[in-house]
Amino acid sequence: MALTREEREQFLSEPHVAAFAVDGGAGRAPLTVPIWYQYEPGGIVWILTGLDSRKNQRIGAAGRFSLMIDRLEPTIRYVSVEGPVIDTAPATREHLHELAARYLPAGKVDGYVDFAWKEHGEQVIVRMRPEHWLSSDLGTV
Repeated sequence: MALTREEREQFLSEPHVAAFAVDGGAGRAPLTVPIWYQYEPGGIVWILTGLDSRKNQRIGAAGRFSLMIDRLEPTIRYVSVEGPVIDTAPATREHLHELAARYLPAGKVDGYVDFAWKEHGEQVIVRMRPEHWLSSDLGTV
């Protein structure tokens, strides 16, 4: 059964690891990798990635990307969202902290942020306006 707008936006706002997908270019299959993301109901989705990463290069060429988020319990549920990139900007340490705090235990956030800020190279924030949604809750299958 398809989710209501409120249900899908609430589900997307929870800290699940997403499957990121973007056109692979040059006759290749889509580039698909796991990624952390941020979203608040009614807002935009944003991800953080390396400035020189293949993800960022493919996003720049395609101008849009998709995220698919799922869970298996207590029911099989998923939300897929796709839309145009509306902004790309240099990431700040605060962006990195916000994203890390969404996914990591509180005691590990600062250490991860220190490490990632030093070791991952220049990062960017890519913001996407949700345009197309697919969702379902398959109940207790």
